[in-house]
Amino acid sequence: MMRNRIICSREALENFQFVTINGKVIFEDKDRVVRIARAYSQVVKSAIRPLFEGKSIDKLTKEFYNILPNYVYLETALKQAKTITDGLLDREDEKGEIIHARIRKFWFASRGNRADKGNRNVKFHVLEDHVLIKGKDPWNKEWIFGKAYFGEEYLPLLRELEELANKREEGYGAVISFKEKPMIHLQISLWLYLKHFFLPKPNGYGLIAGFDLNSDRLNVVVINKDGKVITFKTWWYSDVTRPGFPKEKARALRLNALSESLNFLSRIGVDYVVFEDLFLVRKRKFTRSKSGNRKVSRFAKKQLLIHGVIKSLRLGFNVVLVNPKGTTTSEDHERVMREKGFDRHTASAYLIALKGLGMLNDIK
Repeated sequence: MMRNRIICSREALENFQFVTINGKVIFEDKDRVVRIARAYSQVVKSAIRPLFEGKSIDKLTKEFYNILPNYVYLETALKQAKTITDGLLDREDEKGEIIHARIRKFWFASRGNRADKGNRNVKFHVLEDHVLIKGKDPWNKEWIFGKAYFGEEYLPLLRELEELANKREEGYGAVISFKEKPMIHLQISLWLYLKHFFLPKPNGYGLIAGFDLNSDRLNVVVINKDGKVITFKTWWYSDVTRPGFPKEKARALRLNALSESLNFLSRIGVDYVVFEDLFLVRKRKFTRSKSGNRKVSRFAKKQLLIHGVIKSLRLGFNVVLVNPKGTTTSEDHERVMREKGFDRHTASAYLIALKGLGMLNDIK
């Protein structure tokens, strides 16, 4: 039985309820699906300014219903617009000016609901080697059919999800995107994902590892229960910050470094991994450095954190998220660099590990 857990703030916990799995999808009538995506994207773009001005989602639902006449599609689009708006308010530059949104994505989504047998607008049925998909056309209320192809390893998970959804015991969110080719993204409860993909690691020695996630490197410091440093290590991916470096390749390199670090920690007996609770941070800090600001704006740190937490739980680690205050600029940070000879990122990882140790001692 799985016994690993996550210790974090309520704000953070909301972000670790679901895991997204992705598949290619071929629709019988792509034009009808594209029409939904155009209307959905239009709602998201058009809702941002009114949301800035303080209009409620309830009022906007009535205003945009003529564009997208489906309550669940519409509610999902407006909530996504609200998330974008909140993110913009949190991203002020050094002059105190709001950074504008550039929405280039072409997609639509439908939130999950147990009462709707999983999802009102997107249904699926698992066959031997692929998944039948049907999406609701909001104008004529008919279904648009398609075939989705996920990895073979996901089919048992999807079969159980289908069964639970039909019993009204589990919901799932669904996103249809159109970048290079149509894709379907299903948002599945974390507990169900871990049930099928949990890979228990060997019992460790109670060691604690602190992570400092950065745009160009990953720093880890391992301590024991007395706070003594056992080892420390840096995984570099410096090229990803160069202008013009492909975004998807940069993401792959960062995720690969994270996976390598977790495998390393599993081998040396670590039981607890500690990250900064980025969901307690309200604003992204920009500087006078253009290159530094480019690193900040292009580095999806929260996405890397979410991946790290889920990967850690899957591998059998206990996860602790700590308040990042004081782990980067503080008297303690300066003292650690001076006394231990650490660079600033390694010093941050060490302080993060110590904070995790403190939280673990507090809950014993």
